[in-house]
Amino acid sequence: MAKNKAFYFSFLLTLLWFSAAGAGHLRDQVAATYSGQVGVREATGRNDGPQVKMYLASVNLKQGYAWCGAFVNWVYRQHNIKGPAGAAMANAWFTKARTVWRRGDPEAFHAEKADVFGIYYPGLKRIGHVGFVEKWDHGSDVVITVEGNTNGAGSREGNGVYRKRRLKSQIYAVADWIT
Repeated sequence: MAKNKAFYFSFLLTLLWFSAAGAGHLRDQVAATYSGQVGVREATGRNDGPQVKMYLASVNLKQGYAWCGAFVNWVYRQHNIKGPAGAAMANAWFTKARTVWRRGDPEAFHAEKADVFGIYYPGLKRIGHVGFVEKWDHGSDVVITVEGNTNGAGSREGNGVYRKRRLKSQIYAVADWIT
């Protein structure tokens, strides 16, 4: 009987380890997908171009619409991760069940690679831009991100997919859609 308990305990530990390893592996795959899009640019600066069209199609929109949320959705869909209803809207990514941190919370959480970050715009009175957390270093004031529909200055009305260095103070919320 003790042998069976030891076997089942060992089996459960192995299963938990593979589940955690699987989430880490999936995060690496998602990161490879969004990193592969860095450098994509709009064709004419009007939310258009072949890749932008593909991102927008993932949320059933045509060219011409803002596409940061569509970019996040498209990347996740490449890995069979279902985004929220209304994924084209940046604020849709921050459901109660998925949000792991909001500005003002103690920074006792661990943002993971491939989590979604959001930036709040007072004029909109909501989160108005999203992208991926690439690296959240607790010893730094900077977050490395990959985001669509931005530019070198970090605008939410940009022209492409960029890897950015943003101040943590710019980030309003982080959501986990992988674990």
